[in-house]
Amino acid sequence: MNRELTPKQLRRVFAPRELGCETTEDHPLLTGIIGQERAVKALRFGLDIQAVGFNTYVAGLPGIGKMTAIQAFLEEFAKQKETPPDWCYANNFAAPDQPKVLKLPAGRGRELQRDLKHFIDQARREIPKAFDSEEYNSRREEIAKGLNQQREAVLQRLNTRATQAGFTLQGTPLGVMVVPVLGGRPLSDAEFLALPASAREDLESRREQLQEELKVAMKQAREFERAAQVKLQELDQQVVLFVVGGLIEDLFEKYKDLPEIGEHLQALQKDIQENIEVFKGSSTSAQPSSDGGPAMPWLQDLPFRKYQVHVLVGNSEQQGAPVVLELNPSHSNLFGRIEKETLFGALYTDFTMIQDGALHRANGGYLILPAEDVLNNLFSWDGLKRALRSREIQIEEMGERLGYIATKSLRPQPIPLDVKVILVGHPSLYYLLHSYDEEFPELFKVKADFDTRMDCTEENIRDFISFLCTLCQKEKLRHLDASAIGKMLEYAARRAEDQEKLSTHFGAMADLVREANFWAAQQGSAYVTDVHIQRALEEKVYRSSLLHNRIQEMMSAGTILIDTMDRAVGQVNGLSVIHLGDYEFGRPVRITASVGPGREGIIDIEREVELGGPIHSKGVMILSGYLSHKYAQGMPLSLGARLVFEQSYEGIEGDSASSTELYALLSALSGLPIKQSIAVTGSVNQHGQIQPIGGVNEKIESFFELCNAKGLTGDQGVMIPASNVRHLMLREDVVEVARSGKFHVWAVSTIDEGMEVLTGIPAGERGSNGKFPKNTVNFRVDQRLRKMAESLHEPPEEGVAQRMRAKAP
Repeated sequence: MNRELTPKQLRRVFAPRELGCETTEDHPLLTGIIGQERAVKALRFGLDIQAVGFNTYVAGLPGIGKMTAIQAFLEEFAKQKETPPDWCYANNFAAPDQPKVLKLPAGRGRELQRDLKHFIDQARREIPKAFDSEEYNSRREEIAKGLNQQREAVLQRLNTRATQAGFTLQGTPLGVMVVPVLGGRPLSDAEFLALPASAREDLESRREQLQEELKVAMKQAREFERAAQVKLQELDQQVVLFVVGGLIEDLFEKYKDLPEIGEHLQALQKDIQENIEVFKGSSTSAQPSSDGGPAMPWLQDLPFRKYQVHVLVGNSEQQGAPVVLELNPSHSNLFGRIEKETLFGALYTDFTMIQDGALHRANGGYLILPAEDVLNNLFSWDGLKRALRSREIQIEEMGERLGYIATKSLRPQPIPLDVKVILVGHPSLYYLLHSYDEEFPELFKVKADFDTRMDCTEENIRDFISFLCTLCQKEKLRHLDASAIGKMLEYAARRAEDQEKLSTHFGAMADLVREANFWAAQQGSAYVTDVHIQRALEEKVYRSSLLHNRIQEMMSAGTILIDTMDRAVGQVNGLSVIHLGDYEFGRPVRITASVGPGREGIIDIEREVELGGPIHSKGVMILSGYLSHKYAQGMPLSLGARLVFEQSYEGIEGDSASSTELYALLSALSGLPIKQSIAVTGSVNQHGQIQPIGGVNEKIESFFELCNAKGLTGDQGVMIPASNVRHLMLREDVVEVARSGKFHVWAVSTIDEGMEVLTGIPAGERGSNGKFPKNTVNFRVDQRLRKMAESLHEPPEEGVAQRMRAKAP
């Protein structure tokens, strides 16, 4: 049975004539997300359902364009949604340290802000003019005159009463005093003491009576003053109301459909009437400061800030629901902050210095966050969960929360939250959060999985070409011709490691197009062709392949011992893959086996020296299971074997070399030499079936490069699992050499098939008599194992006597 693959099986080719377009310029632009039907369906469900907690975690490996695709998808999706309202902060006249929230229809927040600014500016101009008018001053003088007349009348009556009683009223810094009069002049203290006792007592009695009457008169005068003050205040309020009444009524009428705004306007009007003195001294001209220098305009405006409205989020220009991408989700960037400014050496703040966060801007829409960055920022994750649970956004000072700042600050009223949060991150992060954060499953109930591969269907190929077209147009790159498109599809199939799949690693695709565009520009080409794509691939490999080339040089020079010709017993060329960041390459490695009678079984030297990983050790242990199943049904397995990766000085992991190790072991047991011109890869199970492995293209290409460097003989090649045939996307130079018959690729399904290719001898099937046919691989292995078992189970003395007889003449 011919197990060699044809050149057509080694690489899938996308012929330019089959693509249906001459260049990407002729193709429509991309709409939607490519090849992620499962993720798109989950995403739509998470966005449409309105129940609490149905936020979405988008899981996928880095570089597959999750963030860009999600943002573009949401922006298109959000256009069909209703535009959210404006959110404003205004002064809370009842509690200034707790600014209140105002909710207005989209666009009306800025309108209210402008209206109130116009209102306050006009009030600041007109109120001082009204208080400087002749009519106001005359009415004020009239009230003052009436007060003086009332006060003088009271004092006149009291003075008359005092004169009749022999006293006079005398004003002092301490108040009005009642002084006795003698001969028309005030009586001195000496004269008063010189009077007879009866006269002094009479004067004291009358003065006390007058003192009581004075108290009553003074109380009456104060009542007159209070009444006059009330009249002055009423006058001032009438003046202010006359100036601003019409303006405020217009605002009430304009915002009558918003009761919340009406309540705020009433509180604002009341505060203006209670703080008329602030407006009396207002002037739009700059007044000198206390130190003689010019005053700062913002300092003059400071008392009037409380009448403004601060638009935190304005959606006047928003079409549909907002989509916000926050790449730096710190606590302040998510929840906003309260800024401060220095005023006379102290920190000052008010509601106009409240700044919005991403949650405010996304409120009523969608917020995209990188999951890892949210977790890395202090308090961001806890704050996000708290906001989603409470469904409100609370702006708080981080310094207070940490205990670093104890100064008084603002505590703005929270804003109701209605947002869909889309976390984008690695799948492993999703599983960790689901396992260790009890709140995560309750808040993120939808998972959208982004696949790394998509089916190579006609629809996906069209979408892939649309992606290339969109990339070229968006970044103003040269468009790709049909040959370049074919090369890109082949590159996508190679990255997917499947002829029937295409990679969705669009970041790498875009980088390749950008680099190919550079080489096309260097050559002055109008389009990117397959030549430029190939140049970009070669240059990319060249930049990263220093270590790869060094290893190849050491193999070619014989420093690392790898034979590509002849045959050897117990020795097979295996293949491994080395990963170096974004570059991976294959490396041939010699695997040897030594066997002898014993009870220790198969010893993995790599494991003994702690260089073998658990998966590699598992693969070696499976070999014992294969030998027992295949050969030791009627006898004990008495074997001492050692397996080793020659000239390997680093850790080894994976089971892709388990079939190679078994071939070396069977060769050592049977004594049949194995072709060193063939390298082998593939894992094996206990029944001898060859299982698929990863990195098959890199492994084949690495052995080809070694054979090419040492000289191709026409017998060299690589043997792979049959289940890996669909994964072949070999380089074109390898395919061309295979087409010429100088390099071969064989595909096998079982160990027996592999041994036939490696030795050229039939493997042999166990017959009805329970024995293998003579001169087959399995016959020789079975006989060797039986001899080992017999040598271990014969009595020691009998064994010595037999050897002595054999030596006798």
